[in-house]
Amino acid sequence: MSAASVYVIYNPAAGRGRASQRLESLRQSLGARGDFQPTQGPGHAEELAFKAAGNGFAVVGAAGGDGTVHEVANGILRAGRPDLALAVYPIGSANDYAYSLGLGSQWWLGSNSTPATRPVDVGFVQTPDGRQRYFINGIGIGFNGAVTMESQSIRFLEGVPLYTLALLRAVCCRYSFPMLTVTMDGSVRQVPTLALSVAIGRREGNFDLAPTAEVDDGWFNYLHVGKIPRWELLRYVPGMITGNLPVNHPALWMGLCKEVTVQSDAPLPVHVDGEMFARPQDNVRDLKIQILPGGLQVQCPRAALIQGESS
Repeated sequence: MSAASVYVIYNPAAGRGRASQRLESLRQSLGARGDFQPTQGPGHAEELAFKAAGNGFAVVGAAGGDGTVHEVANGILRAGRPDLALAVYPIGSANDYAYSLGLGSQWWLGSNSTPATRPVDVGFVQTPDGRQRYFINGIGIGFNGAVTMESQSIRFLEGVPLYTLALLRAVCCRYSFPMLTVTMDGSVRQVPTLALSVAIGRREGNFDLAPTAEVDDGWFNYLHVGKIPRWELLRYVPGMITGNLPVNHPALWMGLCKEVTVQSDAPLPVHVDGEMFARPQDNVRDLKIQILPGGLQVQCPRAALIQGESS
């Protein structure tokens, strides 16, 4: 192992290639404490994190967007080292998880940047054929997965504009209502379904779909969207961005749960933390989702930790 104590895995293409200035700021802040390693493609961040865990690092950092954070978290969790902390350095295009942690764009700078660690919840999803994945921000099923698929083909935008355009494309081309049987902590709902979000964090694709979610309360926040027409969904886009969806709509169900199973009569697009877990051609129709309370240690500035405890 090198003399560095923080192993930083960074995505050179983060922020659609516009994150170099923030990355350089991080390099200067960490100095000799940071060992920086670039990713070379999908899955590489996870393997780097897994190896860093075996090499004795105390902190593994993810410098990039939610995809990089997702991969690094999976590498840490696979390694089975509960003492190892994840540091999130948000330099990507969405940074949903950093938002839920209360992290600013360059939180490592300034007088309040002294790091501390906190335990946060982890989700785990699996299918009957053995497909499985950890997630730390949320999982989106149905239309949410379709929006993620569309977003991955858009190269010239980031943040809210990126996901709004992706949503509009999905409304035009991927709008369907498979019959889902959704069981949440033993309670069953069987309805034609546009979308299902199961969240640990507050945002999904820059949309504030779970505004009351807490990353360390041991609960999922869910949003289940039934059969609604296109025009009505578009009417609620501002509310999805600001976290002000109607609470008494007959085709919207919201609440808390710890375990979810999903059975569908059609293949489902599914994303985890903004990364595709299943595309329609994968023919995934059955999912089991569980929460692992306090399953991961995350590093953040002490000021954000105090703010999280008081919220």
